[in-house]
Amino acid sequence: MKAPASVPTPGSAAKPPEPRWLTDEEQRVWRSFMEGVTLLDDHLDRQLQRDAGMPHVYYGLLVKLAEAPRRRLRMTELAMLAKITRSRLSHAIARLEKNGWVRREDCPDDKRGQFAVLTDEGLEVLRQTAPGHVEAVRQAVFDRLTPEQQKSLGEIMRIVAEGLQPAEAGADLPWLR
Repeated sequence: MKAPASVPTPGSAAKPPEPRWLTDEEQRVWRSFMEGVTLLDDHLDRQLQRDAGMPHVYYGLLVKLAEAPRRRLRMTELAMLAKITRSRLSHAIARLEKNGWVRREDCPDDKRGQFAVLTDEGLEVLRQTAPGHVEAVRQAVFDRLTPEQQKSLGEIMRIVAEGLQPAEAGADLPWLR
């Protein structure tokens, strides 16, 4: 009986399977997606730097804190919500602290844990910055799409995000690094 082609025979080297190359249409979609994401990120970063002197990721952290009960989140939870590494979060919070927009507080029931807390000054910066940011998002994305396209985009990105956040232990996710 001959061994299947995928099983190496003694003394032979296993040939790796051929990659599942993208079709021409998939390549077009992928490149359009990457171009759009890159340009959108740059557009929103420039708007926020101009209007508030902060990058888009910092604005997102302020938003997450503003939406949290008592405007505070454990640092680990904030990293998970922001989808960033703990190291990047720590650096960002240090910069936001320097601006007076966020402060850290020790967690009373966990000596190693810390909370990030949005200050009144940080909330005011967010209130002043939000209208311009929402307008930039609206002009860049929502004004260009039909309601059906908006719904499809939301569904597609939800599926992609869910697939990239496996529930099993040991998953390599940014906030676990």
